[in-house]
Amino acid sequence: MGSKKVRIGIAGVGNCASSLVQGLSYYRDASGNEPIPGLMHADLGGYHVGDIEVVCAFDVAKGKVGRDVAEAIYNAPNNTFRFADVAATGIRVERGPTLDGIGKYLRDAIEEAEEPVANVSALLRESGADVLVSYLPVGSEEATRFYAECALEAGCAFVNCIPVFIASRPEWRRRFEQRGLPLVGDDIKSQVGATIVHRLLANLFRERGVRIDRTYQLNFGGNTDFLN
Repeated sequence: MGSKKVRIGIAGVGNCASSLVQGLSYYRDASGNEPIPGLMHADLGGYHVGDIEVVCAFDVAKGKVGRDVAEAIYNAPNNTFRFADVAATGIRVERGPTLDGIGKYLRDAIEEAEEPVANVSALLRESGADVLVSYLPVGSEEATRFYAECALEAGCAFVNCIPVFIASRPEWRRRFEQRGLPLVGDDIKSQVGATIVHRLLANLFRERGVRIDRTYQLNFGGNTDFLN
């Protein structure tokens, strides 16, 4: 681990955030000199997994807001497999704005917290966050734009992990470039999910001389993406 830390904020403490936070604990001492099950890179650009620390987090669920991040990641409706025991972080999950973050199918799964909405931009600045990682539920267009705006105001890089057009839009790219801030997105793939398997199979057919006229994939998932 280096002396320079990457301080991250998390918007949406759901299943993906649970995997991230657990992974930061599980792989903290991983060596980059040997294959690591479940991890592609222990060291990226001179930064090790152990250099990443969570400094703030935002959610809207009653069972998460006000809890330590280490506790909130295991609370319902999260159902990610528990593969690491995460020590208390001292970081409290703050109440973010709901906006369009809870679709009609999520209403039955999530009870909203009654706490007042936090000043996201101010908390990002006060925590010293370098990067804001957005794990909002799929379909959260207004909420994604809100958090992207907060990242700009706070001087944070923004990683958009859902399929809402931010990095894909020239106007957003231009604004982040003008501030000298990284903008990454849009959307991320599951480690070995339907998309990457489908893509590799399609390439395999092409390499073996088979012409594909049409192709589609069916997704079966267990997280809230599939409720939206």
